[in-house]
Amino acid sequence: MPAIDYQTAFQLAPVGLVLSRERRIEDCNDEVCRIFGTTRQRLLGQSFEVLYPSPDEFERTGERIIPIMNARGLYSDERIMKRANGELFWCHVTGRALDRSKPLGPGIWTFEDLSQKRQVTAELTARERDIAAQLVEGKTSKQIGKSLSISPRTVDIYRARLMRKYGAHTAVDLVQRLINH
Repeated sequence: MPAIDYQTAFQLAPVGLVLSRERRIEDCNDEVCRIFGTTRQRLLGQSFEVLYPSPDEFERTGERIIPIMNARGLYSDERIMKRANGELFWCHVTGRALDRSKPLGPGIWTFEDLSQKRQVTAELTARERDIAAQLVEGKTSKQIGKSLSISPRTVDIYRARLMRKYGAHTAVDLVQRLINH
């Protein structure tokens, strides 16, 4: 039986794979390039910031990742990301640090494009995107507020804005519309 060629397996994986260090892309596979509509050459050495809708969202996500990686050794969420052409889309992201004591040090990240299942339809602010992503995960206002360092009341205000934008009548209706869109 021939030996497994790990480089070929990495390149042909059915999900986007990135090897990173300090939130910079050291290597990526073909699927990441397809998902984000760019080339490997344009991604290598770049900060993950190029994949985010805004620098602010990149910073806030990084702050959220550290305590979760420290506690669990693994981070996972669904969030809105940005393709090279500027198009926003929902993406499932999972990452693991190679050394648990360095959550943003060397690690491996997976990216799965969810745009076929969930489309970005309403124009949302960065904070609305953060809150929408956590609502879809079933988190309460208190949990979201804690993770974003804002009050649960502020989360409720943003939830009300999201309900207006999506034409939802209840919180359950909003989550359903977020999932379907």
